[in-house]
Amino acid sequence: MESAFPGVGRCAHLLGRGTECALLADVLAAIRRGEGRSLVLRGEAGIGKTALLTYVVDSACDFTVLRAVGVESEMELAYAGLHQLCAPVFHLLTRLPEPQSDALQMVFGLKPGATPDRFLVALATLSLFSAAADERPLLCAVDDAQWLDRATGLTLGFVTRRLLAEPLGLVFAAREAPEELQGIPQFEVPGLGEEDARALLASEIPFTLDERVRDEIVVEARGNPLALLELPQGLTAAELAVGFGFLGAQTLSGRIEDSFKRRLERLSPEARLFLLVAAAEPLGDPLLVWSAAERLGIGAAASASTETGGLVAIADRVSFRHPLVRSAVYRSAAVQDRTAVHLALADVTDQEADPDRRAWHLAAATTGPDEQVAGELERSAGRAQARGGFAAAAAFLQRAVALTRDAARRADRALAAAHASLQAGAFDRALSLLATAEAGSLDKLQRARVDLLRGHVAFASGNGDAPRLLLKAARRLEPFNVALARETYLNAWGAAALTTHLDRGSNLLAVSRAIRALPPPPGDRGPLDLLLEGLALVATDGHAAATATLRRAAIALLEIPVEDVLRWGWGSASASTAIWDDERLHAIAVRQVQLVRDAGELAQLPIHLSVLAHAEAWMGDLRRAASLVAEVDSVTATTGSHIAPYALLKLRALQGSEAEASAPIAGAIEQGFPHAYVAAAVLYNGLARYEEAASAARQAAEASFEPWASVWALAEAIEAAARTGDPELARDALQRLAETTQPCGTDWALGIEARCRALISDGEAAEHLYREAIDRLSRTRLRPDLARAHLLYGEWLRRVSRRTDARAQLRAAYDQCTAIGMEAFAARARSELLATGEKVRRRTVETRDDLTAHERQIAELARDGLSNPEIGERLFLSPRTVEWHLRKVFTKLGISSRKELRRVLREPEGESIFA
Repeated sequence: MESAFPGVGRCAHLLGRGTECALLADVLAAIRRGEGRSLVLRGEAGIGKTALLTYVVDSACDFTVLRAVGVESEMELAYAGLHQLCAPVFHLLTRLPEPQSDALQMVFGLKPGATPDRFLVALATLSLFSAAADERPLLCAVDDAQWLDRATGLTLGFVTRRLLAEPLGLVFAAREAPEELQGIPQFEVPGLGEEDARALLASEIPFTLDERVRDEIVVEARGNPLALLELPQGLTAAELAVGFGFLGAQTLSGRIEDSFKRRLERLSPEARLFLLVAAAEPLGDPLLVWSAAERLGIGAAASASTETGGLVAIADRVSFRHPLVRSAVYRSAAVQDRTAVHLALADVTDQEADPDRRAWHLAAATTGPDEQVAGELERSAGRAQARGGFAAAAAFLQRAVALTRDAARRADRALAAAHASLQAGAFDRALSLLATAEAGSLDKLQRARVDLLRGHVAFASGNGDAPRLLLKAARRLEPFNVALARETYLNAWGAAALTTHLDRGSNLLAVSRAIRALPPPPGDRGPLDLLLEGLALVATDGHAAATATLRRAAIALLEIPVEDVLRWGWGSASASTAIWDDERLHAIAVRQVQLVRDAGELAQLPIHLSVLAHAEAWMGDLRRAASLVAEVDSVTATTGSHIAPYALLKLRALQGSEAEASAPIAGAIEQGFPHAYVAAAVLYNGLARYEEAASAARQAAEASFEPWASVWALAEAIEAAARTGDPELARDALQRLAETTQPCGTDWALGIEARCRALISDGEAAEHLYREAIDRLSRTRLRPDLARAHLLYGEWLRRVSRRTDARAQLRAAYDQCTAIGMEAFAARARSELLATGEKVRRRTVETRDDLTAHERQIAELARDGLSNPEIGERLFLSPRTVEWHLRKVFTKLGISSRKELRRVLREPEGESIFA
C-alpha cells in the first residue's frame, strides 16, 4: 500500500526511525506467527506517529489491513470509529454466532433492534477480527486514537486485552493514550536527533539557508518532523532570513497549525470552502463531500487545487495530510461558513439511512435555541441508544437540552439526559444535568425523578447518603408510580443494608419502618411486595415475624420473569437466606444466572454469579464455586464494575489456606465489608486458632447491623467460645442464633442450631444434639456444615475418652473435608485422629495443581460439553484462543481429546485414606 502523500510512510524517508521501524517489524513478525499484539505510538502532534503508522501498514503487504481515524467532532457518536474500522469486513458478519452478528448489525444501523449489551458488541468485534484473520493475518491501524468515541475505545481496549493466540494486531497512534486504551504496551515516539533534523530540513528547502537560521529552525522544531517540514512552507527566503524568533512563545502545535493556515490563505475561497466540507464530514465519504460541495456551488477545480497543494487526498476516502490540517481548516473558518457547510451536509445525508448523523450536522449548524432541531436530536437519542447504548443517547439528549428554549421541555430533556448519563456511568455529567433540570420550574413528578436519579448516582458511586436519597425519592414517587416507588424502596433497603457499618444500622431501620408504613398494594401481593415486606420485617421485628412472609416470597421468586430479575432480582437470594432455605437459594441462583446470561446483560451478571458461587460453596462444591468466582473476575475486569467479594471470601475461608485467604480478607475489611470478619472467623476456626476466631466473630457482630453477616458470625462465635472457655459469649450467641433458626424450622437451620447447642452441653444431651445435627444436615446438600458436625462430634467423643466412637466420626470428617477441599478443617480432623492413635495417610483433594485457574475453568466448561465458541462467549475469548488454551490443558493432563476431560477432571472419589 502506497501512501497518499509523497514522502510519507516509506521506510527510506523515515529519517532517524530505525528503532521505531524495528519495533513495528517485530510486532508484524509476532502477528505472522499467530501471536496477537497491540501497541500505542504516543507523542505530540507532528512527531511522526502517522508516518510510522503508514510505514507499518505499507510493511503489512501480506495482511488484511483495516484503518480508522479518530475525529474530534465524532467523539460523541457511539461506534463511529468502529464503523470505519469494520466496514471492509461487514461481509464476514454471517460467520459470527447469531447474537454477536445481530449486535454488530444493530450498532452499525444495519438492523433494527433493542440496545445490545456493549460487552456483547466487544466480543462480537473480537470474533469478527478473528474471522477476518482466518485466511490472512489482520492489522488494525488507528490514527488519532485520542479522538475515538468512548464506545469504540472500550471495544478496542477489550479486544487488545484478549489477543493471545490470534494472527491479528492493533496499532494505535495517539497524542496521549485515552483511558480506554490504558494497559496496552506504549511507545513514546521521540523527536529526531539533531543530525537527522538537519537532513530532513535540507531535503525540504530548495535554497541555501544561513547556518544561524537553520540552527534556529532546528532548535525551534525540537526534533518534530512535521514542524521541520511545515514551518518553512509559505515563507520567502527573506522571511526565513529573519529567523523564527518572531513566532514568539506560541506552542509548537499552534505554530504548525499556523503554518497550515498560511498555506490555506493562498488558496481560493472556493478551495478553502471545499476543504471545510471535507473537514466537517468525518467519515471521509467522497460522495457526501462532493454532493455537499455541489450544494454550495463549489466546482471541481476547487477540489483539484487542494489535492495539488498536498493538503488532502481523495480516493476511496477523503483523507487529510495530517490531523492538524483538518483542525486548521475547521478552526480558521468563519462561523457562517461552518454553519453553511453543516447545513449542506445535513441536506445531502440520507434522512432514512442515517437520520442521526443528519441531526448531528443540523445541531452543529445551530447556534441558538431551535425546537425543531432539538426534537430531531431527541428522536435520534432513542435510535442512538439502540445502536450505541446510553452514552450515545446521552450525547444527543445533552445537545437537545442546549437547543431547547421552553423551560418545562428543557427540564424533561435534561432529566432524560441525566438518566442516560447515569446508565453510561458518567456520574458527574448526570449530576450537572440534574442541576440544569432543577434550574427550571419542576412539577412534583419531575422533582421525584431528580431525587431518584441523585439516589442512584450516590448508590453507584458508593456514597453513604444513597439510602436517604433513595428513600426520599420513593416517598415522592408513590402518588405517581406505585410499582416504581416500591422498587425504589427495595433499592433504598439494599443501599442501607450495604452501609450499616457506616451508621450502625440507623438507615436500614428508617427505610424498613417506612416500608412497613406503606399502604397495601392494590390486588394480590406479588413477589416484589412479599420480598419488600419480609425484608422490612426482619429489620424491625426480627426473623420470627418475617419468616412466613419471606417463605412466600422465596416461593414466588422462583418464577419471576427476566425483566424483574434485571430490575430488582439482586434481592431474591435474601429471602431464601433469611429463612435458611438452601434448596430454594440454590434454585433461584441457578435460574437467575441463566436468565441474565441469556439476556446478555453482562453488567448485572457478576452479582448473580457471585450469589451462585456463594451457594455452591455452602454446598461444598468448591471447584464449581472457584470457577464461578473466576468468571466474576473475568466479567468485572471486562466491564470495569466492582462488587463486594462475598463469594471469594466464603471460598477462601472454607479452603482454609491462610496464605491465600489473608489478602482478600484484609482488603475487604479495609473496604468496610463486615462479611470479611465472618470469613476470618471460619478460617481461624478451621486452623484451630480459636481466640482469633472469637475476636473476628465479635467484630462481625459489631461491624454489621444487617441480618446476615451477624447471623452467620454467631455459629462461628459459639464454636470459638466453647473452645476458649467463654460460656457467656457462647450462650448469648446461641440465644440470638435460635431467634433466627427456630421460626424457620428447616433442616439447615435446626441442624446448625443443634450443632451449636451441643458445644455448650454435656453428657447425653450433648450426644443427642450432635446426632440430631448430623441427621438433619445429612438431609441437606450442605456438605461443609455436615463435615464440621462430624468433626465436632468426634472431638467431643475423644474428650470423653470414647476413642473408638471418636475415630468413626473423625474419619468421616477427614474424608469429607478432604474431598471438599477444606484443608484447614481436614488438618484439624487429622490431628484429632492421630491423638486417638489412628494412623492416617496424609492426602489432599485432587486439584490438578498443574493447571492454572484460567485453564481449569476452560477445561471444566469443555468437560461439561460447551463448544469453543460457547466457552469463548462465556469467558470473552475468541474460539481460537480457547483452542490454544485447551491444547495446553491436554498437554498438561496427558490426554488427546475432549472426551477424556470427564475422566481426568471427575469429582474426587470418597475412597478411604486410612492405613
